[in-house]
Amino acid sequence: MMRYSIWGPHKGPGLLATAVALVTVAACSNSAPTGAPTPPTPSGGTSASAAPTSAQPSPTPTPSRTYPLSTAPRTVPAVRDHEAARGPGWKPTPTAGIVIAAGSEGLADEARLLAGELKIAYRGAVAARAGDVELALGGKGSPESYTLTTRDDRVRITGPDQAGVFYGTRTLKQSVKGSGAMPEGTVIDTPAKPQRGLNLDIARKFFTAEWIEARLREMADLKLNQFGLHFSDDQGFRIASDTHPEIVSEQHLTKAEVRRILALAQTLHITVVPEIDSPGHLGAVLRAYPNLQLRNVQGTPRQGAIDISKPASARLVDELLREYAALFPGGWFHVGADEYQALTVRSPAASYPQLATAARQRYGPQASVQDLAEGWLNDRAAVVRDTGKVAKAWNDGFFSGGVVQADKSIEVEYWTGKEIGARPPGEYLAEGRKVVNLNDEYLYYVLGEPNQFTYPTGRRIYEQWTPLVLRGTTPVPARYDPQILGGRLAVWCDLSGAQTQAQVANGIRLPLAALAQKVWDPAKPSMTWDQFRALAARVR
Repeated sequence: MMRYSIWGPHKGPGLLATAVALVTVAACSNSAPTGAPTPPTPSGGTSASAAPTSAQPSPTPTPSRTYPLSTAPRTVPAVRDHEAARGPGWKPTPTAGIVIAAGSEGLADEARLLAGELKIAYRGAVAARAGDVELALGGKGSPESYTLTTRDDRVRITGPDQAGVFYGTRTLKQSVKGSGAMPEGTVIDTPAKPQRGLNLDIARKFFTAEWIEARLREMADLKLNQFGLHFSDDQGFRIASDTHPEIVSEQHLTKAEVRRILALAQTLHITVVPEIDSPGHLGAVLRAYPNLQLRNVQGTPRQGAIDISKPASARLVDELLREYAALFPGGWFHVGADEYQALTVRSPAASYPQLATAARQRYGPQASVQDLAEGWLNDRAAVVRDTGKVAKAWNDGFFSGGVVQADKSIEVEYWTGKEIGARPPGEYLAEGRKVVNLNDEYLYYVLGEPNQFTYPTGRRIYEQWTPLVLRGTTPVPARYDPQILGGRLAVWCDLSGAQTQAQVANGIRLPLAALAQKVWDPAKPSMTWDQFRALAARVR
């Protein structure tokens, strides 16, 4: 902290006059200040009132510059803990730089990105100096936690893993963008939920690689870490295939484009989760394999459904799962399992006798078509598990009351209570299953708003939704909170022409920001919706 003499940092007549006046007043005063004790009379001497008027005054204290206690940086999502301090904070200057602490060279990508965003120099693994931002690995906590300390005209961001340090840089970036500075003090921050993100349907509507990359950058600034990519459905198969090029739609992402997307996602600490939905929603694949399409007893085909009684069906889907598991390096693969049309009729066994026969042959005389479908889910999950990934599946693919139960290692992606097989969320949680929240009441952005869907609003998510609200508007008991892994906003393109890519990007901006707030911090937000919305616009 800078201290000033009575002359100040620059000598001048104004301060000189003030100093002379102070000395004059002190010399001419004969009485103690109001309330002050009367000085004692020395033994054998005169009283203080009789002292010579030439006595020197007490020295005037040197004034020092003071600052009010700092407040927490304003970011989306809000930081969870900020220790206030007095000081000027930190601002980027022409001489400032980003440096890496010794032994933390793995943070070079994060450092270079931040330097470019703040428009200051990247200086590498050198000692920090005044005005610098230093990134360092170290400390305890979850991999996504970080500590950001602003003191002595420096910022230091530390975390036990690169992801946490990266999130610290997002806090710094937003604070500087929104207010011009990083407040003095210490931020200690960590997410409430490990899975936070966006789901995108590119099967029904093609989105360019550039559009996807822009969403990844937006997600990263919001500290979101998971991007679900639904690229296979009845309307299209949107990523190039080496094993089955005959199924790929004309408009699709090349594998080079996908690798570019994945490379960016990795630098932003986002995991891309691919999805090939089966045994339903396979229409684009089945156009090349009509012999595998499910047909009822009259020979009528069912849209998008594959005949799971045929061994060739499993071989085809498993070849695709293995091909794309090799392309996507992340730790998850979504295998779908929702809305299998064989289970939507009054009597599945009567309508699809081949499925009923296959169920009994494999699982015993009490097995039903439902059990065959549940066995299909388990088999696909096993293929994914063999590639080193965790399987995810939609909640209406998890049935009860049969002889076959879904494997407990499969993560439940809870989206609805409206479909056949969809049970109240508490039942999945009571079974000990881990659940991710994609509640279609709040988190489903369905193009064209068909089937009574309405576009989600950021305000509704911000004011009403929490990860505990898995179905409808009612939360599950708080004791299940540890089993709820997080949530994602989901874009579905049922009426693909209803919005352009730009309109979708604009439409999901505030819902995504509100979701980010609610999965990062479990506390009730301190800002009103209007304040939050204004802040989200300021720091984006």
